Amino acid sequence: MIVPAKQPIYLEGPKSRTYEFGFSWRVFSQFIRGFRTLHFVGPCITVFGSARFNEDNEYYKIAREFGKQIAAMGFTTMTGGGPGIMEAANRGAFENNGRSVGCNIQLPFEQKPNPYIQTGITFEYFFVRKTLMIKYSYAFIIMPGGFGTMDEFYETLTLVQTKMLAQFPIVLFGKEFYKELWEYMEYLAEQGTVSKEDLSLVLLTDSIEDAMNHIKTYIATNYDVKRRKPLWWLFERN
Repeated sequence: MIVPAKQPIYLEGPKSRTYEFGFSWRVFSQFIRGFRTLHFVGPCITVFGSARFNEDNEYYKIAREFGKQIAAMGFTTMTGGGPGIMEAANRGAFENNGRSVGCNIQLPFEQKPNPYIQTGITFEYFFVRKTLMIKYSYAFIIMPGGFGTMDEFYETLTLVQTKMLAQFPIVLFGKEFYKELWEYMEYLAEQGTVSKEDLSLVLLTDSIEDAMNHIKTYIATNYDVKRRKPLWWLFERN
């Protein structure tokens, strides 16, 4: 007799208090580890995008140029730390004497950190990773991607829309790729589920120059950061 493998039960409700405490501690410890790792990486611009593009892909080449341009501005390039668009943006920064940071994620199919990361950290939970990628960034570039990229785009946009996050610039790159998505966002505005003004929170473009000028214009008038010194008694290093 073949005994079927035990399947996870997702609707079992609250788990034991010990389990819940352990989960809370793991989340807390990942946040603390993230804060310590990223505290001195400098002001970042985050590039989101697909992990599935290779270096021959047009969008890979564009993301690599974005990393170069971000480095030229004196900002740190932050990505999800994996392959594809993430690797390309980190590579562009790394190859042009810029700072390159990656926030990786543990997956069943291992997502290895790309080789162009100077400062990196791997998280167990997507929401912890996403929170820190947003926390340390002053602008967001959304390259073509899949479900994960859409999640990152919409959460960032929602935080800006609801003023939970300062009105940092969001660039949606790829007019043809995002054509239907943009039309649907316009449809939402027509139906009144979002304000028409909310669409102005995003720049849809095919131009690297326009994207960087949009970011530079915001930063020139709004950007301010306090440089913090490492505390020796916390074993911090800049």
